[in-house]
Amino acid sequence: MIYLVSTSGSKTRNPYLELLRPEIADMDFALPAASALLASYLAIGALPDPILFIIAVIGGYAAITSSYVYNDCCDVDIDQINLPNRPLVSDKLSRGQAMKYAGLLFLIASVAALYLNPESFVVLVIAVVTISIYSKLAKRLTFLSFVPVGIAYGLVPIGIWLAFNPAGILRNPDYGSILPLPAIFLGLMMCFTDWGFTLSGVARDVEGDRARGAPTFPVTFGVPATSKFVTIMWVVGVIASIAIGLTAKIGPIYFAGALLAGGWMLTQSFDFIKNPTHERGGRLFLQGSRYRGLMFGSLILDVILCILVPAYSGILW
Repeated sequence: MIYLVSTSGSKTRNPYLELLRPEIADMDFALPAASALLASYLAIGALPDPILFIIAVIGGYAAITSSYVYNDCCDVDIDQINLPNRPLVSDKLSRGQAMKYAGLLFLIASVAALYLNPESFVVLVIAVVTISIYSKLAKRLTFLSFVPVGIAYGLVPIGIWLAFNPAGILRNPDYGSILPLPAIFLGLMMCFTDWGFTLSGVARDVEGDRARGAPTFPVTFGVPATSKFVTIMWVVGVIASIAIGLTAKIGPIYFAGALLAGGWMLTQSFDFIKNPTHERGGRLFLQGSRYRGLMFGSLILDVILCILVPAYSGILW
């Protein structure tokens, strides 16, 4: 499902691992894990079944990384300028091999989603179609190409959530029939922050995008304007992260993590406004990954405490 923008050259030598963007793996594993734990906690007040939890995390990670690989297949010409060390550009792998790899990752995600809940599979298909539109078409056609990226990534926690708290549309509900507010805010938070996350990385890739005729937001409006838009997206995303905690009524560790990590991320975003360079955009991209990894890490710890220590959630509520 998402994170298609360029990252710095990976130190990983295995080309198949390089395609998975190991430098942002903390975020990509933490998102499905946090979504599964929070959904299970709100649905049944307990930890999820360990096997189902592992399947959900692996499936979510496979879904996310399949989009990375497919995007690289579509962006070979641009990456020749921006990221010449990428596996496809440096001939470590052929495009055919990468396409098969993307297909394998999507197959893993599909099997996991179908096993967990057909509703999750439907969300997966919608997200994959949405992100494929970005990779194959939108990036070469419009400065709004970042929009489907955020929408697709915002669907990731929704798909995971439905595996543990079904909406009851394609399967009889186990614990309820309405997608709760925390799930909605989680999806919105991911969507808005991904617009900031994606565009900060795209800001670094202006040279290659312009040379290959891709009218991305930074190419069309410039990096200074992009830095301002990116900051607005992060502000909205941090607000949405607080709304997750308020509607879920979880404990103080999450709020502390969300506020501290969010404050740090906004400081970095404002620095991007002061220094609207390609290089600063690239650093902000990686910092966005660290922010989300820390925020979801605090959510994971908080939910575990809420489940194992009932009095903990009562500290605030």
